[in-house]
Amino acid sequence: MAYSTISKPSLHMNTKLYAGTGASHAITGVGFQPDFTWLKSRSYADNHTMFDAVRGVTKRIFCNLTQAEATEAQSLKTFDSNGFTLGTDTLANGGSGKTYASWNWKANGAGSSNSDGSTTSTVSANTTAGFSIIKFAGTGGNHTIGHGLGAAPEMLWFKNMSQASNWIVYHKDLQSPNGKQMYLNTTNAQANDTSYLQNTAPGASIISLGANADSNGNGNNIVCYAFRSIKAYSKVGFYQGNGNTDGNFVYTGFKPKFVIIKVGYASAGSDFTNHWFIFDNELNGYNESNEYLKTDADEALSSGTNRINFLSNGFKCRTTNDSVNSASGVYMYYAVADEPLVANVGASIPTTAR
Repeated sequence: MAYSTISKPSLHMNTKLYAGTGASHAITGVGFQPDFTWLKSRSYADNHTMFDAVRGVTKRIFCNLTQAEATEAQSLKTFDSNGFTLGTDTLANGGSGKTYASWNWKANGAGSSNSDGSTTSTVSANTTAGFSIIKFAGTGGNHTIGHGLGAAPEMLWFKNMSQASNWIVYHKDLQSPNGKQMYLNTTNAQANDTSYLQNTAPGASIISLGANADSNGNGNNIVCYAFRSIKAYSKVGFYQGNGNTDGNFVYTGFKPKFVIIKVGYASAGSDFTNHWFIFDNELNGYNESNEYLKTDADEALSSGTNRINFLSNGFKCRTTNDSVNSASGVYMYYAVADEPLVANVGASIPTTAR
């Protein structure tokens, strides 16, 4: 049985939808003070914006673009005890009927110095929920940094904040994962790069980095978001598509509320491209979930045949589309729980699907 040590996942990661006002706006109801907040307009084709407590408020990066970090005083102005406060920036808080999604993770505040690696990093880690924010100076050559999770991360998102660069993604289930990478801001298939992690899997305390300017540019400021699976709370994993509307069941051990899916490679034939799809039970409050956003595009909320079902202990694709269920596709995913299958050892009532 998938018992969880986290009885209320929304205290560690939570989705909050809101309507823009075009004026200073306090968003409440997140349930905790977030340390990483990701904003996206649902109603307009606007860029994604990301903020975290390590880099500091008003400093935004864009997961669908290559551009460097920028400061916008009217974007996310404060992280608050139950949410965050926005200024008048239109990407985060436009008026005239704009609606938004925010995804919020709890880490550990502004972070602290970590000397586990050969290069000192600043780390804000939530070891209970398997998430950390890492900021470090790139060297352009081989070195190591600490990540603070206490166990090996299974997915990493790197962004060079000092210059235009791709978002480098490590996922443990790529083919030869230590020598393969994806890009959060593009539809590209997996790419070869044995240098960016020194062809070495992340360890229990450190990440090895090599000569890749996007993830380790010499003298550049780099941020990395690190994730690992926590039983019955989150899952970094993969599944094989079957090209059928009755898709393969993907067991997570919990009822998902948030799932990101990207084709990693083809099990037969050539690898193919497609988007990173974001499914969230707040975007579409019923099964089948056919509304989604894309990490690599500025598009508004879309609906169509890219359908998945959120179930009590996993999810199931309900489409033949290559987007999430090609018969030759092997798909990488990251999922977070709405509810654990069973909250703890003393619980006797399993959760149910929507």
